[in-house]
Amino acid sequence: MQSIIMLVLMFVVFYFLLIRPQQKRQKAVAQMQNDLQKGDRVVTIGGLHGFIDAIEEGTVVIKCGDGSRLTYDRSAIREVSEKAAGQ
Repeated sequence: MQSIIMLVLMFVVFYFLLIRPQQKRQKAVAQMQNDLQKGDRVVTIGGLHGFIDAIEEGTVVIKCGDGSRLTYDRSAIREVSEKAAGQ
């Protein structure tokens, strides 16, 4: 009986220390990627900094410093460093 209690206790500890925080991070990243808007300053997972020029369903077009436009998947956006003016 004691071994079953220890297994349940170990599962509860793993849930609160590993599984739950990871689920929260995934939810926050998904929310950030859904809230992307034209004009947001973003950073990709590859380290590219730029502004969102256009948004389609699964992709975003990022305008870089030299004026070039690159197309990325939404999932490639790591963070929004600055929201668009008026947001």
